Amino acid sequence: MISINREKIKIFAISILIPVALGALTGLLISGSMDYGSLKKPPLAPPAILFPIVWTILYVLMGVSYGILKSRGLVDNSVNTVCIAQLAVNLLWPVFFFVFKWRLFSFIWIIALAALVITMAVRFYRRDSAAGLLQIPYAAWTVFATYLNLAAFILNG
Repeated sequence: MISINREKIKIFAISILIPVALGALTGLLISGSMDYGSLKKPPLAPPAILFPIVWTILYVLMGVSYGILKSRGLVDNSVNTVCIAQLAVNLLWPVFFFVFKWRLFSFIWIIALAALVITMAVRFYRRDSAAGLLQIPYAAWTVFATYLNLAAFILNG
């Protein structure tokens, strides 16, 4: 018989819900300012429809990996700090890029985000390898988004 641990389910549900809900809220708040379709795009630029799909997956992975740590008692201040910091930087990037159209500033900002994501992945990995490995897609996508941001700045002035 399978035993259901309600406390672990609650930890994972909250850990996943927070980044997914905040990402969705940010998307709604900036939706009227999105100009991706009108930007000149570099090679490898994905279609606009791909972004909400990818970000939802990445937010879920972020929540699962945090949930792994939380459910095993492996969360401390350094984990919480980097997790909150990267999420805050992540959620502000589209405001700078799409609402304010600060393409160069957004490029610098996303470099900071990539550094935070890599730091988070390393800290997670040191506590639990699965939690850290689940952050590899997020780190890879952030590096790719950095390329897209730089190209948008260069190609669109």
